Amino acid sequence: MITKNTGGLILGLFLGGFHLLWSLMVALGWAQSILNWIYSMHFLNNPFTVAPFNVVTALMLVAFTFVVGYVMGFVLTLLWETMHGKK
Repeated sequence: MITKNTGGLILGLFLGGFHLLWSLMVALGWAQSILNWIYSMHFLNNPFTVAPFNVVTALMLVAFTFVVGYVMGFVLTLLWETMHGKK
């Protein structure tokens, strides 16, 4: 059984970490190529152009997605406990 805080941290770290990885790909100049490749695998043209890297924007992205993930994990754990009873 995991606590609500642990559930929040798990999902928050997952989403924040995923977006940290994306920010690193933007910083390294890999993001546009990866987007183009992903779209091409779906038989689509990529309508997006990756903007230049900005450290403040990257930090806001990672922090925001961590918070959203934490809240989602907390709520999902709360719902799970409510539906299945605390043990």
